[in-house]
Amino acid sequence: MDRETQAIGYFMEGYNCAQAVLLAFSDVVGLDEKTCAKLSSSFGGGMGRMREVCGAVSGMLMVAGLLYGYDGPEEGQVKKEHYARVQELAEEFRAEAGSIICREILKNPPSDPAPSPRTAQYYAQRPCARMVALAVRSMEQYIAEHPF
Repeated sequence: MDRETQAIGYFMEGYNCAQAVLLAFSDVVGLDEKTCAKLSSSFGGGMGRMREVCGAVSGMLMVAGLLYGYDGPEEGQVKKEHYARVQELAEEFRAEAGSIICREILKNPPSDPAPSPRTAQYYAQRPCARMVALAVRSMEQYIAEHPF
């Protein structure tokens, strides 16, 4: 199964968008699925349904950090290069999706903390599975072009 299909499958099972993306890369980042799911659990719905940065983007950037990020109190060039990477990935997502902000992508949905029931209607109305797929494609392309 390809990574994009795997990520969509996770989302359709009920994982949030950030979890779906990070879980699809668990083998690459070297973390078990439970750790990936817990690490990314706060980022669904644009960070705890606050509708800020899209969870799929957050999941993609978690993968980028785990593969290419720095692990100390870095300054200067190392930090600059990583932040440039983050901006490149976010801009690529924005160019295709129109935004990296959940509320803009979803056209101002409610932001209360209660998750929406995952029904057929929910999936039909939400572009979230497409956003998950886009984040995975973007990350896969980046990895192909920038071996770690």
